[in-house]
Amino acid sequence: PNPYQSPRSAITPAAPTQFGEINLFSARGRLGRVRYIGYSVGIGFLVNVIAAVAGGLVAFLAGDRAPGHWLPGSVMVVLALAGLTVYILLVIQRLHDFDASGWWSVLAIVPLANLVFYLVLLIMPGAQGPNRFGNPPPPNTLGVILLALVLPLIGIIGIIAAIAIPAYRDYVERAQEAAPSSTPLQQ
Repeated sequence: PNPYQSPRSAITPAAPTQFGEINLFSARGRLGRVRYIGYSVGIGFLVNVIAAVAGGLVAFLAGDRAPGHWLPGSVMVVLALAGLTVYILLVIQRLHDFDASGWWSVLAIVPLANLVFYLVLLIMPGAQGPNRFGNPPPPNTLGVILLALVLPLIGIIGIIAAIAIPAYRDYVERAQEAAPSSTPLQQ
């Protein structure tokens, strides 16, 4: 063997053979980036739909002047607290993925700090293998990936609509000005 020959060894990390369990309603375990985004979007959408349906139903049944006029607001508060609780649990699991303490999740409710904190949650990669919070999360499914893509797609569609709608209105106005006026022929 040549003493100046480069060493030969496998440098790619081995794929984990054991994965942790995903439990949305627990502060234990780990949650990857894509799953965190997907679950946040899905739960946010679900809470808003339930709030709209429940609030409308309670308002319809109670009426504005009925004794239960405070019910729609209280339904919204309960749903908001439930959504916030699940979101904090997702943040804790996401922090566990890159081996950080769950107490950092307090930053999620601090104004302005939560913006930077949210970016950190999106950017920081998770630990490759097991860490003190358990095994890595399982690979993402197609449903999770599609849920995670909903938010960027809505943003892109919004930008395209913000450009296209005024341009279309301008086009219609110019087309109407250029068209000859239709007056009946006089005989």
